[in-house]
Amino acid sequence: MNNTIKIYIFFLVLLLVGVIYIDAVRPRPINWSPTFDLKDKIPFGLYVFDKEAPQLLKNNSIQKIGETPYEYLDKLYDYDTLVNNYKTKGTVFSVSEYFQIDQQSTEEIFYFVSHGNTAFISAKDYPKIFEDSLNVTINYELTQVENIQLSLANKDLNPTQYTFNLGAGNSYFNKIDTLTTTVLGYQKGKEKQNVNFIKVPYKKGFFYLHTQPICFTNYHLLKENHSNYTSDIVSYLPKGKLIWFVKNQNGELATSSPMSFWLSQPALKCAWYLAIIGMLIFMIFNAKRRQRVVPIITALPNTTLDFTKTIGNLYYQEGDHQNIVDKKIIYFLEKIRNDYLIDTTVLDDNFIKKLHQKTGKNIDDIEKVVRLINYQRKSYNLSIEEDLIEINNAIEKITN
Repeated sequence: MNNTIKIYIFFLVLLLVGVIYIDAVRPRPINWSPTFDLKDKIPFGLYVFDKEAPQLLKNNSIQKIGETPYEYLDKLYDYDTLVNNYKTKGTVFSVSEYFQIDQQSTEEIFYFVSHGNTAFISAKDYPKIFEDSLNVTINYELTQVENIQLSLANKDLNPTQYTFNLGAGNSYFNKIDTLTTTVLGYQKGKEKQNVNFIKVPYKKGFFYLHTQPICFTNYHLLKENHSNYTSDIVSYLPKGKLIWFVKNQNGELATSSPMSFWLSQPALKCAWYLAIIGMLIFMIFNAKRRQRVVPIITALPNTTLDFTKTIGNLYYQEGDHQNIVDKKIIYFLEKIRNDYLIDTTVLDDNFIKKLHQKTGKNIDDIEKVVRLINYQRKSYNLSIEEDLIEINNAIEKITN
């Protein structure tokens, strides 16, 4: 790793540490998301209500259920023809921003209530079956409103009007069956007063429907006297067992994935993205700066000298001195003709003089070479190694 890459990595780590430090010391922004989760301590969670439920619902024995209403209630039903009733009695209880459950669970709640039980549901939105079965019409304006006035219909119970300035919705019951439905509470915005809390009979039981679940959240339970309003609402519930369905409100979604928790924390989320960006930068610069391996190409060996030695050793081992001398003389005279353009047919004094003039070699050396060559041509018999060495040395003096 070269020095440039090390500098980039150093500054990247320094930047990461700086961002994490700044994020750690700065004030945490308030999360105003309406989660309605029992584990959340944010303004619109249900942590306070969960802890204070035994006091607010002191007339009821609370049982939290992490299953759907269908999964829980169906197995409590006795299908014996002599019984055909539930093995338990009580009140179904649910607080959520939007009451969204499966069709089977909705039908199971209605069936449970029809057997002389009660259901209390506080939500901004309800399935269509509630309007059809309970003969009510709900006006859904799900946008949050400010400074809405909430109050109870029974002025003898509590005549106070409570101002909710954050998180309140604008859903209300705009049509009800006045012969059977009891109005329990109102809400008033900038315009007219509307019904937001009702009691509706259904066969042998009753439904309590409330459209302002925000009153159960941490922010409003801890704000001024809003907890009195919440306490008055739940005081309408009959004594006995209270079955509180908290599926998907008990921290399940927050712990469903380690990465979802990591990304839900601003500091960890920032560190995660910085690490990915830093890795990409490192990969880009590393790929750009690093040169691929250059293969080593071995130079072709010069085998001319080896070939010459091999041929020379072959002649030497054969002991054919005469053949070697003849070829040596032929190559020598060929070089004289090509390099100096001198006729080599007759090796006489005229040849010696021309070769001396063109080569500048010692004339005695030239005369010696000519004398040995002429002697060789006449004798045709060179049998000793010393004569081969002598004529070879004489020729090399001229050619080198």
